Amino acid sequence: MKNFISQIKITKSALLQIKSLLFDKKEKNIKFRVYITGGGCSGFQYGFKFEKYINKKDIIIKQSNIKIIIDPISLQYLIGGEIDYIENLNGSRFIINNPNAKSKCSCGTSFSI
Repeated sequence: MKNFISQIKITKSALLQIKSLLFDKKEKNIKFRVYITGGGCSGFQYGFKFEKYINKKDIIIKQSNIKIIIDPISLQYLIGGEIDYIENLNGSRFIINNPNAKSKCSCGTSFSI
C-alpha cells in the first residue's frame, strides 16, 4: 500500500480539532472520514463525518494517534491536497486546499475538476 500521508497533508490545526472532537465523542474506535460527493454549486462537494467502521477498500491515514479514512474514489481527487481547520468571522470549519480543483465556490465547500 502506498504511503498516502505524504500525498495528503493534514495541518496541525485540523489534527487538533479532530482530536478534540474525538475526545468529545468519548468512544474509542471512531474515525474521521473525508469524502467527496456530487453536488454543490461547483459540481463536487467535500464532506466530513465520524464513523465506527472502515470499508474494505478505504485508505487509512494514521497521524498523531488518529485515523482518517478516505474511500478510493474520493482519494483520487484529494491527492496533493491539504486538510485544514479554520476559525474566522464566517465560523469554524474543515476545509480542503485542493490543487486538483479548477474552480471552487466562494465558501470553499464545492469544486470542479
